[in-house]
Amino acid sequence: MGKPPIIELREASLAFDEKQVLSNISFRVDQGETLFLLGVTGSGKSLLLKLILGLIKPDSGQVLVQGRDLTPMSEVELDEFRTRMGIVFQEGALFDSLSVYENVAYRLREEALAQEEEIERRVREVLRFVEMEEAIDKMPSELSGGMRRRVAIARAIVSEPEIMLYDSPTAGLDPVTSHTITMQIAKLRDVQHVTSLVVTHHLQDAFVLANYVFLEQKQALVPVLSLNQGGPRPLTRFLMLREGEIYFRGTTQELAGTNDPYLLKYLA
Repeated sequence: MGKPPIIELREASLAFDEKQVLSNISFRVDQGETLFLLGVTGSGKSLLLKLILGLIKPDSGQVLVQGRDLTPMSEVELDEFRTRMGIVFQEGALFDSLSVYENVAYRLREEALAQEEEIERRVREVLRFVEMEEAIDKMPSELSGGMRRRVAIARAIVSEPEIMLYDSPTAGLDPVTSHTITMQIAKLRDVQHVTSLVVTHHLQDAFVLANYVFLEQKQALVPVLSLNQGGPRPLTRFLMLREGEIYFRGTTQELAGTNDPYLLKYLA
């Protein structure tokens, strides 16, 4: 038998005001894998992230994270469980009244995970990881959109989560800044071996993550095809929702080679 999945949904369904928004959703995400969630606005992508965080519970079915069903958990149990996950929202969601340092340190302090000396070491370490240590004393209002997004990633990874959830992490950013954020996601995947779910409307970012790996020695993304046979290979898959149901699931090659009219229109 293979290893159990890190995340698994089993026939999960959800309705609001008698309107079915998710119907019998089943999928799994394995250790170190990146799953891209695709679909038009309103198809249910962000709701899936909320199910996996335990912020909402399915009307039926199961949501399992690291083998445990979140549905019967109390809010106290869920709070503890969420410390194993990091999330980056589209808008960054930083506290405007706190400095970069205070924003990133917030989770460690709130959960009393470390002494102040250790907190500072860890904050500097993750800001260095996302190349933002020089901004440690700045306020969010002094940062560009891309810088805020990188600080949000630092805050999400400061407690060393095994799972990262990204809700449209490059939305609203210019192409150069989007590439920087994409590289940070790849860096976490390839250096820290974090399991990721990425909601995205930017297919180009998804294809970059599927076809490139981050090499520490070069501090850059390099094409998978340029690597030796024994080199690292990103484990990536795509899952598309349509009207609350899974319309497509598969690899980069299967998505790129599709003849399905709906997928072709989406990819155009």
